[in-house]
Amino acid sequence: MLEKYIDQTFFNSQEDFINNFRINVPDNFNFGYDVVDVWAEEEPEKQALCWTNDKGEHADFSFADMKRYSDQTASYFQSLGIGRGDMVMLILKRRYEFWFSIVALHKLGAIVIPATHLLTKKDIVYRNNAAGIKMIVCAGEEEICKHVKEAVPASPTIETLVSVGPLVKEGFLDFHQGIREAKTFVRPKKVNTNDDISLMYFTSGTTGNPKMVAHDFTYPLGHIVTASFWHNLKEDSLHLTIADTGWGKAVWGKLYGQWIAGATVFVYDHEKFTPSAMLEMIQKYRITSLCAPPTIFRFLIRENLTHYDLSSLKYCTIAGEALNPAVFDTFLKQTGIKLMEGFGQTETTLTIATFPWMDPKPGSMGVPNPQYEMDLIRVDGSPAEDGEQGEIVIRTGKKKPLGLFKEYYRDPDLTRQVWHDGVYHTGDVAWRDEDGYYWFVGRVDDVIKSSGYRIGPFEVESALMLHPAVVECAITGVPDEIRGQVVKATIVLSKEYKEKANDDLVKELQDHVKQVTAPYKYPRIIAFVDELPKTISGKIRRVEIRDNDK
Repeated sequence: MLEKYIDQTFFNSQEDFINNFRINVPDNFNFGYDVVDVWAEEEPEKQALCWTNDKGEHADFSFADMKRYSDQTASYFQSLGIGRGDMVMLILKRRYEFWFSIVALHKLGAIVIPATHLLTKKDIVYRNNAAGIKMIVCAGEEEICKHVKEAVPASPTIETLVSVGPLVKEGFLDFHQGIREAKTFVRPKKVNTNDDISLMYFTSGTTGNPKMVAHDFTYPLGHIVTASFWHNLKEDSLHLTIADTGWGKAVWGKLYGQWIAGATVFVYDHEKFTPSAMLEMIQKYRITSLCAPPTIFRFLIRENLTHYDLSSLKYCTIAGEALNPAVFDTFLKQTGIKLMEGFGQTETTLTIATFPWMDPKPGSMGVPNPQYEMDLIRVDGSPAEDGEQGEIVIRTGKKKPLGLFKEYYRDPDLTRQVWHDGVYHTGDVAWRDEDGYYWFVGRVDDVIKSSGYRIGPFEVESALMLHPAVVECAITGVPDEIRGQVVKATIVLSKEYKEKANDDLVKELQDHVKQVTAPYKYPRIIAFVDELPKTISGKIRRVEIRDNDK
């Protein structure tokens, strides 16, 4: 499969990768027909999905199974009036019906909107009306069904609600009955062009309403690099990405690139993350590859890993937030595995990564994916020098890179704000070392300017996280007449230190930061809180902290 889309499948250096990596994009590419169905025809018994849950249930699906179920689902959705360009929201957690549904919707040329089960009525109403959603397919759970149904009266475009069970409430159709009774699926004559929208995410921004990030039908091909050259997957790999299907990370790690590479996707459907249960899954199913955010690895290294047989695990990648070097070092000591960091946005595929032929630098995101023409620029738009902070941008003057989003749906002004004059502005700040490795600093709006210094929140947060008192923290700038801004740390303390939240602990933490990083970066103001304000996807809302300090 991989050879259909890239001429060279093995690279021994970054120079080789830059010079020789190319993706061949066919006309009217459709992931459902051109990947899932082709595997089903060529190797029907090849395992596509290994699914289990915290109730002890288990199911394996071959590519032949995925074709059959996605065809049945497509026929059922077609009978409900879903076709090319229709908006369908999937709120399916980690249920295996997500894979049936997303592939089916691709086969119909419809637009898939994955969403988290954490949405409230207000969130669902906003999404329904902003996108013109026609149908919602959701997990049949009391809370989810309640919010979905309550949103319908204020959502005039909604025509159909479907539940995959276990509950099928009044007002919902039964997904499994529908696919059982579906007629034989006949592929529509004209499904899509490469430029049609296939997938859309509502980004949980740290300011304002979520943006609607629209991707076209070629987007899955952009994840060839994600799976084959960052996750380092082969046809015999069993890969686990820890992510709910409502987040973009799910299609990064649980679908597109993995199946193009011919790897098996492992899914553990659980209600609450527990490190011991996840380690047991890795041991029991002989997982070979793992991708998760740093938070997950922080929990894993607190376990006694010698109690688990992790010998099957060969490769680990990490993304979602900047990696604290201490996590890298501890995991390496305990497992012998180096965490390979990567970086990207909802608007992109993987843009920066540590690739298998590279030696990782703990805390660095790695180097640019040659799929994108990347740069760091100063505020005036000129290129930043090595060692100098700049905004990460993607140059698009020659052509739109494969994997970059199509637009912010129904918002041309916002699209033009971030993408103009042949440059897409990521809004993320980093610096590049002499070896070409990128190091994350923070969002443009989050960088603190104090007494002429530019201070990135992440470097101060990393220093604080090394102290045993700190469970979570957020660094922000507070207006100051003399310095312009001073650094403030808002900290959630560990249980052992909560009773010690006094001036002595403040001084101890300030001295700790001075010793770990440059003294001028230490937080002059420290506040202890029970929890940090976050978006629905778990990103810290520093803007809310800043607004409260005005």
